[in-house]
Amino acid sequence: MSNYRTDKTDVIIREMHQEDVDAVSGIEKTIYAFPWTAGNFTDCLTSGYRCHVLIRNDMLAAYGVQMPIMDEMHLLNLSVASEFQKLGIGKVLLNFLATDAVRHKASKMILEVRRTNLAAIFLYESSGFNQIGLRKNYYPASDCREDAIVMEMSL
Repeated sequence: MSNYRTDKTDVIIREMHQEDVDAVSGIEKTIYAFPWTAGNFTDCLTSGYRCHVLIRNDMLAAYGVQMPIMDEMHLLNLSVASEFQKLGIGKVLLNFLATDAVRHKASKMILEVRRTNLAAIFLYESSGFNQIGLRKNYYPASDCREDAIVMEMSL
C-alpha cells in the first residue's frame, strides 16, 4: 500500500513494518500501564492483521492494529504518542482505518475500550461508534480488573 497523505494535519499513514515495532512498543510503554509487547505487534504483523503507523514531522506519532473477521474489522489498538495527543491525530487515523476497513469489504468495525478511558470513548462516539455491550473484568488494572465497553460502527 502506498503512503496516504492528509492535508488536515500534514501526516503520512503507511503500513507498519517490523522495523517500526521498537518505536511502536516504546510509545506503548509510555502511555499504558499494561502495554502490548513488541512480540504482540510482531505477531499481528506475522498474522496479516491490518497494521498502520501515522508519521507527523518525520516522527512516528500514532499506530493502529485491526484484525479482519469475516465481514467485520476488529480494532485492536489505536494509540497516539503523548506528545501528539489532543491534536486530532487519533481522529485522522481512525478515519483512515475505517476507510481501510471498507476497502477490505468490512461492513462494520468493532472495538473494546476501557470504561475509564473517556477521551477514547468520546473519539469513538464522535466518529459514529455506539455501545453494544460490556465485557466484565476484561482489562488488567493495578489492583483488580477493569470492564471494557464494546462499541460498533456500521461502515
